[in-house]
Amino acid sequence: MKQITLNIPDSKYSFFMQLVKSLNFVQVVDKESESSYSPALVEKIQKSRQEYHEGNFVSIEKENLKGFLGIE
Repeated sequence: MKQITLNIPDSKYSFFMQLVKSLNFVQVVDKESESSYSPALVEKIQKSRQEYHEGNFVSIEKENLKGFLGIE
């Protein structure tokens, strides 16, 4: 069995899902409803991504990592 991931525009999602569900050889798995991750963890990750996209992050060179973490 093969698995694929598709990005569907919101405006076409309903139509696409009706089409796919009409195919007897396709199994639809709703990853969002079956997530094994806690909602708090997902929220933290999404917040971190948003902060990164806004430029709110610190860049550290590999050589300076131990000093940054205070473990030298």
